[in-house]
Amino acid sequence: MGILDFLTGEFIDVIHWTDDTRDTMVWRFEREDHEIKYGAKLTVREGQAAVFIHEGQLADVFTPGLYMLETNNMPVLTTLNHWDHGFKSPFKSEIYYVNTTRFNDLKWGTKNPIICRDPEFGPVRLRAYGTYSIRITDPARFLTEIVGTDGEFTMDEISFQIRNIIVQEFSRVVASSGIPVLDMAANTADLGKLVAAQISETIAAYGLSMPELYIENISLPEAVEAALDKRTSMGLAGDLGRFTQYSAAEAMTAAAANPNGGGGMGAGLGAGMGMGMGMAMANAGPWGPRPAQASTPQAAAPVPPPPPAEHVWYIAEGGETKGPFSKASMGRMAADGSLTRSSYVWTAGQDGWKHAEDVTELAQLFTVLPPPPPAE
Repeated sequence: MGILDFLTGEFIDVIHWTDDTRDTMVWRFEREDHEIKYGAKLTVREGQAAVFIHEGQLADVFTPGLYMLETNNMPVLTTLNHWDHGFKSPFKSEIYYVNTTRFNDLKWGTKNPIICRDPEFGPVRLRAYGTYSIRITDPARFLTEIVGTDGEFTMDEISFQIRNIIVQEFSRVVASSGIPVLDMAANTADLGKLVAAQISETIAAYGLSMPELYIENISLPEAVEAALDKRTSMGLAGDLGRFTQYSAAEAMTAAAANPNGGGGMGAGLGAGMGMGMGMAMANAGPWGPRPAQASTPQAAAPVPPPPPAEHVWYIAEGGETKGPFSKASMGRMAADGSLTRSSYVWTAGQDGWKHAEDVTELAQLFTVLPPPPPAE
């Protein structure tokens, strides 16, 4: 190499960084002996910040732009200033590039269930998972508090700590929210914003912020989900009689689908059980099964249908729901005045709350009451 090439190399020094890893948060510009030449060009692109370290101390933070490192305020010396040192500067300087863009689609989840008190089911165990994004908002603080002298710091090195903070704040927010488990699916967006706001206060000490946090799913233990499914099935069935018929039909379907060669026999057995159960329910009177009678050539008398199931009622009063009450209890309440014509009532199958006088079955309770006594 000629002397002209050597001098050209001494005068030209370009400092920049391009990253294609998508997970590098901080990268140190490597130079032999950490030597920065006088008049070097420092390029900081959008989505980056450059932190200048001189003799172990943080000197300056550069935002996006092009800088010439040649002012007296910059604590750098060049080899051209020290011929007697053999082109080696005794001053050591370092430049750390910090990625200030968002790191998206980061995963979080509860390792163990969270115990919460639900207003309807009592103590329940919840699991949750989702995604979040993180961003470096204070490069100097992040470098001094987290990175230190690490030459290449990636998101994996801090993601475990961030996940622990998310789970801690999520547990506290959910436990104190008072939102029923069945209503949490409709409030995941608000819960996510609330958790992100609480977490931002903690991670601000690291020089970080959390622009977004999403809750993808909140789930219950399998046993509780099975109980909820059965409760939903009973609600769809309506009453015990229909639920029994529904269960018999399900048993027949399962027996017919038996792959062990007994599909036809299982279907016949299921049908027989279903018919037998139906006949047993039909023959059962109000006092239990009728005693067996001697066979007679006469046709059996028609069996009356089972009596309709009695409704139970709920009363809305002062923003609270009271009940359930039988019709007899509603009659006594109408007699003592605690149930009036304008009281709001509801029963299964009714379309919303209605005034008691607008319900045919309850309106009769007010017509049988004696009129007010005559004035003396």
